[in-house]
Amino acid sequence: MKRFEIITETDARVLERGESVMLAKGGHITPLAQDTLNERRITVVVEGRASVADAALVPRADIRTVAIASDHTGIALRKALTVYLRGRGLSVQDLGTDGPGPVDYPDVAASVADTVARREADGGIVIDGAGIGSTMAANRVPGVRCALCHDVRTVLNSREHNDANVLALGSGVVNLGLARQMVSTWLKTPFAGGRHARRVAKIMELERYRDNALERTE
Repeated sequence: MKRFEIITETDARVLERGESVMLAKGGHITPLAQDTLNERRITVVVEGRASVADAALVPRADIRTVAIASDHTGIALRKALTVYLRGRGLSVQDLGTDGPGPVDYPDVAASVADTVARREADGGIVIDGAGIGSTMAANRVPGVRCALCHDVRTVLNSREHNDANVLALGSGVVNLGLARQMVSTWLKTPFAGGRHARRVAKIMELERYRDNALERTE
């Protein structure tokens, strides 16, 4: 991982899209460089603490806007969680589905993941029958770290250790009471940083490896 004392716009322009870099403790990012880093989805890990240049993609303890969507199997759970979230004073983008017919979970997951990646929501929730397919689909969107959780403990770990910004739930796995507890934990648990920041940065670097591999096959 490249290490910088200061990151200028020139530096940011020559870095590869999706790359992760280290900023020395006490280092500086110029305002123009920050904009470029955000645009190019470059992850910046500050020595001694966690920091990501694209801060909107980092789940925070003060999440105020949430994008939520489900396939046809999760409509009831999604609607109940939407009411719960709004009751807590959060702004919720309910992206459906609401129709009687079946829908494909990749489309549902992509709608939430894209919203989070575009910084139109602080975090996202995706729901299907088991949560597995939505997790796979959401994690294909650059900048998204979707975690499939089945209880409060896994939610806590996903936020503290993995910096997850999208939560996946299985409507056939968790009931409404447990889902509310999980969402409450998800909202209030911050990223622990420290050694975990290095590991999350490595996760994000895999996007760059994937993109490079795709370029080589074209």
